[in-house]
Amino acid sequence: MSDAPDTTQGNQPTITPMRVVIALCLFAPFVAMLWVSSYAKAEPLLAGIPFFYWYQMLWVLISTALTMVAYKLWQIDQRARKGGDAR
Repeated sequence: MSDAPDTTQGNQPTITPMRVVIALCLFAPFVAMLWVSSYAKAEPLLAGIPFFYWYQMLWVLISTALTMVAYKLWQIDQRARKGGDAR
């Protein structure tokens, strides 16, 4: 037996392009914050605040926006799975 989903009878595959985008939206902040060597410096300053601090604070806002996008995409994906087209 094959582990691949059977799409001939209307079953939708588990991994879709929309779900990949959702995963990337949620994964990007982790990569940005775990790659410390990319932002472990004091320059450039922003209003006297070293780069190390304002970069992390900027990612708080970016993470919020990406989480909102992921949530909206998830809602669209779930509607599409339940009732056909999401539009």
